[in-house]
Amino acid sequence: MNTDSTSESAATVPAIDYRQMLQSIDTAVALVDRQTWRIIFENAKFFQWFPAAAELEEDTLLSRLDDFKSDRASTRLEERGAFRFESEGLKGERSFPVRVHLRPFESTEDELILVEVWDVSKEKEVQYMLDSYSDMSEKNARSLQREKERVERLLLNVMPRAVYEELKDYGTTTPQRFESASILMLDFVGFTDMALSHDPSATISELNDIFSAFDQIVEMFGCERIRTMGDGYMAVSGMPELNPDHAVNIARVALRMRRYLERRNAAHPQEWRARLGMNTGPVIGSLVGIQKYVYDLFGPGVNLAARMEQISEPMRITLNEETAEYLRDDFNLSERGEFEIKGFGVQKLYFLDSERR
Repeated sequence: MNTDSTSESAATVPAIDYRQMLQSIDTAVALVDRQTWRIIFENAKFFQWFPAAAELEEDTLLSRLDDFKSDRASTRLEERGAFRFESEGLKGERSFPVRVHLRPFESTEDELILVEVWDVSKEKEVQYMLDSYSDMSEKNARSLQREKERVERLLLNVMPRAVYEELKDYGTTTPQRFESASILMLDFVGFTDMALSHDPSATISELNDIFSAFDQIVEMFGCERIRTMGDGYMAVSGMPELNPDHAVNIARVALRMRRYLERRNAAHPQEWRARLGMNTGPVIGSLVGIQKYVYDLFGPGVNLAARMEQISEPMRITLNEETAEYLRDDFNLSERGEFEIKGFGVQKLYFLDSERR
C-alpha cells in the first residue's frame, strides 16, 4: 500500500528543465557541443562576461574565450574527464580574472560539455596581498641582513674576528693575556708638516690608500690590524689567535710595508717615509668602551714596540735583541748598537734588513 503511494507520488514529479536550472544559478555557465565547441546554451551571466561578437557567423567557445585551447581541452577531457584554465571576463569595460572548468554534461544523452566560470577577483586580491606581504617580508629580511653585514664589517674594523664572535655570542668579552705576541708600530716622518702644507683632502686620501694597502698586507700573513691613530698604524700577530710563527709573520708584514712605500714613492710626487718598530713580548688584549668599542693592547710588549718605533730611523725597522732571536734563522739583521730605552734600561738593538731566500 505504502509502496504504491510512493510510486504514484514520484511519477507526478515534473521533470526539471536544465536550461531553466542553469539560468537561475549565480555562476556563468554554458553548454557547448563536444565536437565543434559551438555554444548550444548560455545563461545571462556567461553572456555578460563573454559577450558574443555580432559579426560572427558561428558562435563557439573559441571565439568567446581568447585563452581557450581546444586541442588541449579535448586531450584533458579524454584523459581526465575535466579541463581547467584561467582567463578574463568583462564587466562593462573592465576585465577581471576568472577560472573556467569544463566537464561532460551528464544530464543529457547529447555529447555536450558543461562550462562553468567563477569570478576569482577576491581570491586574486587576497593572493596579491599575500604575495605583496611576502615580498615586503623578504625585502625587509634582506634589508636586515644587509644592515647586519654592515654592522659586522664596522665591528671587524675595530676588533679581531675572534673577539667579535665572543661579543656576539655572550654580549661581553674577557680581557686576555698572551705571554708572547709580536707587535708592529709605524708612523710617518714629518706628517704634521705635510698635513699643514698640502691640501688636507689629498693628504688624507693618500693616507687612506696607504693604510688600505697595509690592511691587505696584514691580512695576507694572518695578522690583525689593531688600530690607526692619525698617521700611526699598529698590527699584531699571535693574538687573539695563537700562532707560533707570530714574530716571523709580523717581520714579513713590516718588510712588505716598507717595500710598498718605496715603490709608491718611486711613482708619486709626494714621498711618504715611515719609521717602523717591532717587539715580541707579553700582551693583554681587551675591548674597551661601552657605546664606542675599541679593541686595544696593553702591557710591556706594546710599550717596548712603541719605543722601538720612536727611536727608529726613516724607512728602517728597529727591534731589540730578544725579538731578533726569533728571526735570525730567516732574516738578515744588522746591529745598531746599545740604547737606553725609557722604562726598559739598556737594550741592544737591531735593524731588520731583509728576508733570506
